[in-house]
Amino acid sequence: MKPVTLYGMMVSGNTARARSYLIKAGIPFQDCGPNTEHYFNNVVPLAGGIRTMPTMEFADGGVIRDGAAIIEHFERESGYAFSPPTPKQRFFSRLFDVIGAEGFMRPGMHYRWNFEEENGDFLLFQTMQLMPPNEFGAELAVKSQGRMRKATKSLGVYPETYSIIEQLYDEQLAALDAHFKLHPYLLGGRPCIGDFGLMIMLFPHLGRDPKPLSIMHKKGLNVLRWTERMNRLGGDFDGFERKDESYLENDEIPTTLSDLMSVMAQDFVPETLAAADTINSWLSEQGHIEAGTPYPRSVGFTEFQVRDTPISAIAQPYRFYLLQRVHDEYAAMNKETKQEVEAILDLCNMRALLDAKLSREIGRKDNQEVWI
Repeated sequence: MKPVTLYGMMVSGNTARARSYLIKAGIPFQDCGPNTEHYFNNVVPLAGGIRTMPTMEFADGGVIRDGAAIIEHFERESGYAFSPPTPKQRFFSRLFDVIGAEGFMRPGMHYRWNFEEENGDFLLFQTMQLMPPNEFGAELAVKSQGRMRKATKSLGVYPETYSIIEQLYDEQLAALDAHFKLHPYLLGGRPCIGDFGLMIMLFPHLGRDPKPLSIMHKKGLNVLRWTERMNRLGGDFDGFERKDESYLENDEIPTTLSDLMSVMAQDFVPETLAAADTINSWLSEQGHIEAGTPYPRSVGFTEFQVRDTPISAIAQPYRFYLLQRVHDEYAAMNKETKQEVEAILDLCNMRALLDAKLSREIGRKDNQEVWI
C-alpha cells in the first residue's frame, strides 16, 4: 500500500487524533507540515478551500479534511475495526469522542497559552515550523500566537475562569489516571473511537507542552503512559495482566469510566445544553437555510455556569456534528439497552445529553460541514 500523506503538526490536537488512528490501524503514512507549495496549490482547493489540520492526501490525489472524517473513511473501509461491536460500548465510545474533542478544550488551551514562562520558548519553536524560513518568520510566528491567545479567550478561558478550569482538570486527570491504571484503553485491550478523540487535547496540549506535561508527570503517569501507548503499533500491554487486543466482555462499561463521566459532566453538560439553545435560536432567526450551506464556525456567545463560576464561550455547531453520532447509536438500541444506558447516564448526570440536539442536522459536502 502506498503511504497516504497526513498534513499536520505535532502541536495540533486534531492531527494527533488522526495520526494515532493510522498508527494503530497499521496504515502506512507520511507526516508533512501544511506549509508546502503543493499543499497550498493542490491540496487546499480540494479541502473546501480551508487550511486546517489535519488534511489527508491519497495517492490518487483525493483529499479528506478533518480528523473525524479521516477516521470515518478508514473505519468504513475496515468494517469499523475500532468501533466496538456491542451497543453500549459503541455508544460510550462515540460519547468519549465528543468529550475528547470538546470537553478538554478549556484546560488544553489554558495550560498551553497562559503559562508563557514555562511554555514560551517551546511554543515559539513549534510555531516557527509553520513559517517561511526567512527573516520574517519569527514576526509571523508571534502574530500567529497572538491570534491563538485571542481565540482561547473566546472559548471561555480568561482570568475569571482560570481557577475553575484548573480545579476541574485536577479532578479529570485523577479520574483518568484511575481508569488507565486498570485498563490499557477506555474499553479494554483495544482502542476505540473514544480513545482517538481523547488524544486531541491529552497528547499534544496536555501531554506534551512543558507546563501541563509537568502536571501529568506529578499527577497522571498512567494517562501519560496511555498517550505513549496510543502512539505505538499494537496493544502495548506492559504493566497489565491482559495481553489480548479485545474489548471488555459482556458489553461492560467500567465503573472507572462512570467516575470520569461524573467529573466531565460538570462542565461538558451545561455548556452543551447552553450551546444547543444558542445555536437553535440563531437558526430560528435565519429563516430558510438551503441544504448544503456550510455552517459558521460559531454563532456567537453562549452563557452557562460551572459550579459557582459563570462562563461565556462561543457556541460551535461542530460539537453537535459529533454528538449526532451518539444520538444515532442510542436510536438504534432496543428498549432494554436504552434503559441500561440511561441508568449509567443518570448516575453520571449526563442524561440531558440525549436531548441536546439542533433543529437542523449537519452533514459533509466537498470537505466542509454543511446544514442538511
